[in-house]
Amino acid sequence: MQYDEVMAALPDGPPGKYSVSPEIVDLRRLDVEQLNPILNEETACWRDELDWDFRPSAELIRRFVHMQALSGFALVSRADAARPARAPRVEGYSYFVAEETKGLIGDIYVRRDRRPPHEFAPLERALLDATLDGLWQTPGMSRVEAQLLLLKSNFSGPGFRAYSREFLDAPLDPMLKLPAKSVRGMAITHWTDGMHDLTARLIAAAYQSHIDSQINDQYRSVAGARRFLMNIVQFPGCGSFFAPASYAAIDTASKQLRGISLSSKVSEFCGHITQLCVAQSEQGTGLGYELARHSLIALRAHGCHSVSLTVTSANDNALRLYRRMGFSNRRDFSAYVWDRSA
Repeated sequence: MQYDEVMAALPDGPPGKYSVSPEIVDLRRLDVEQLNPILNEETACWRDELDWDFRPSAELIRRFVHMQALSGFALVSRADAARPARAPRVEGYSYFVAEETKGLIGDIYVRRDRRPPHEFAPLERALLDATLDGLWQTPGMSRVEAQLLLLKSNFSGPGFRAYSREFLDAPLDPMLKLPAKSVRGMAITHWTDGMHDLTARLIAAAYQSHIDSQINDQYRSVAGARRFLMNIVQFPGCGSFFAPASYAAIDTASKQLRGISLSSKVSEFCGHITQLCVAQSEQGTGLGYELARHSLIALRAHGCHSVSLTVTSANDNALRLYRRMGFSNRRDFSAYVWDRSA
């Protein structure tokens, strides 16, 4: 469906209050006060549906909107003729980041009362099309990626691929009873900032030919893995990085880094495993299990009652491990890739 067809299919706004068809505007035309109501609703949605505190991310969005430095779009309904004094209402918004030849869609969110119960959501599709148009107009842009946990729609198109993913969670108290597993020749220690470069090299090597490197091309190179690590350690997209529950496995003979388990806190009482990675030579030895177990125990010791993580549905080995440890699927979502070179 083309952009103009999507706009023609947009649903009516709340009766007697706003114009029928929302207008797509550049996000930089809005001020923070106009965006606050939808950010507050989205914050509540993350809390209710995923036990996730979205407030740090919302504050970062507010900061960049205030500086008129956030690329994206908003759907705005104007007041109707009967109530001209009513302020415009933001029905949905999106934002994106362009990194050289790749674009990242950071968020697409539409108000709950404007989302239909079926798969085709015209407002989401209108925002997506506007966002893609904005990215494709960037010189040299060849690839766009997105992982949006709250998005409801399914999409299609040239060079488009969708990968099924799962949001898993579990209570932490039962995980305290998970038995320890001895992994010969490995010392497990806390992960530190000084391990950034070693970790980037580990990730790039471990994800060679892995399905997750098709979803996130940062896994394909050491430089990309460094950017990935910077994002999860410095920015709140995956929660606030939590070093006390992040661990590294060191080969006692070679002193080489062989695995990592990085954690964050996504709310006061909920932890999140942001990255669990083991060298290909150590996969199947129980090292991933033991690294994860250390992180889970540390999260519980620091006041977390539950823990979550995300995993690609086709990653059978990882899914078996997580289910065996007590995780269950709370939400299905998709990772999206648009690749002009495909």
